[in-house]
Amino acid sequence: MAVKIRLRRMGAKKAPFYRVVVADSRSPRDGRFIEEIGYYNPMTNPADIKVDVEKAKKWIEDGAQPTETAKSILKKSGVID
Repeated sequence: MAVKIRLRRMGAKKAPFYRVVVADSRSPRDGRFIEEIGYYNPMTNPADIKVDVEKAKKWIEDGAQPTETAKSILKKSGVID
């Protein structure tokens, strides 16, 4: 089973809000997920990012692969160097 760290879109139309989740790569974008590890709100200035660093590091050590966007968010929050 390939596990990914990716964004789950929430919020209203034209006002996106994302949750950073760990999910099976085969599940749909807004579908089933294993664990929620943070959130990202691009509508605020500056963007509001909150990630549980311990959970994120644990999942990366266990082999979860972040998507490109999730990787940049994890870098900004200090999880990845």
